[in-house]
Amino acid sequence: MPLERTPAQFKDHVVDAAIWTLTDGNAGNVRQADALAAALGGPTRGFTLAARAPWRVAAPRMLPRARGAFGDAWAQALAQPPRLAIGCGRQGALATRLAGRAGARTVQILDPRIDPCHWDLVIAPDHDGLRGENVLTVTGSLHPVDDAWLDAARVAHPALGALPGPRTALLLGGPSRHVGFDVAAFERLAAMLLPRIAAEGGSLLATVSRRTPADVVSALRARVADLPGVCWTGPGDGANPYAGLLAWADRIVCSADSVNMLSEASATRAPVFVAEPGRVRGRPRQFIDALLSRGRVRALDAALEPFDAEPLRETARIAVVVRARLGIDPG
Repeated sequence: MPLERTPAQFKDHVVDAAIWTLTDGNAGNVRQADALAAALGGPTRGFTLAARAPWRVAAPRMLPRARGAFGDAWAQALAQPPRLAIGCGRQGALATRLAGRAGARTVQILDPRIDPCHWDLVIAPDHDGLRGENVLTVTGSLHPVDDAWLDAARVAHPALGALPGPRTALLLGGPSRHVGFDVAAFERLAAMLLPRIAAEGGSLLATVSRRTPADVVSALRARVADLPGVCWTGPGDGANPYAGLLAWADRIVCSADSVNMLSEASATRAPVFVAEPGRVRGRPRQFIDALLSRGRVRALDAALEPFDAEPLRETARIAVVVRARLGIDPG
């Protein structure tokens, strides 16, 4: 059944859904919660939550009268809780705690920053270091990318398959507190990648993110103007062909800033190259090092030698564990 996403301040009747996904609407949080719900199967309803003060700041900690943190309609919905509530992010973590008190089984994605004992299960990236009897660790992040998803993306974007090969997908993020990404970093990446594509006679399938700096976007447009392929830099270019890029790529090149982006690229069957992984600091560096050590990705160089790698499919693996731990039958 297609997922229906409804604001927390909804006024319609409550859909009889076996699973609720509870997030603050942040795209990364929504994607992880929805991916796990889809992998588990069954009727699902998604809620986008906006907590009132003071609960917004305190979440996921409980304060008096927390049942009303997301409004009267949400409190009324809890009278008919789902079998399973999946939260992602701090607001989702408070909502899953409330759903748990109402009788739902609860799964929290990402470290809630308080004791995991408040949920039936907590799913956290291995590089965050969270451990516990009810903590399930994953390499990277949860997402929907699998063979069926890639097949559907190829059907939805047939024109990309007609581009000359080898087709190189280029996924650009932006600066984060763990690694910088500016025009100079992009030019170093481009100097290794673009001459190789031109020499091979292949094509470039490029896309940026919301975090990509405007001057990097401008530099990208200028550098790839003469190469066959597509270059998506924002809504002005139409719908983002991101899924088609992953599906049709013969190889994928990523900036090193996004765990989510690298996780999804690594779920394909294409070799993945990471630009300057040694510049990444903190916990994301541990994630990249794990991918490097298992041979799933390599550091970008001018050779771009192809290599075989096993797709990283953590969502399917973790769904099996969640079903077993919570006694959930496949939908």
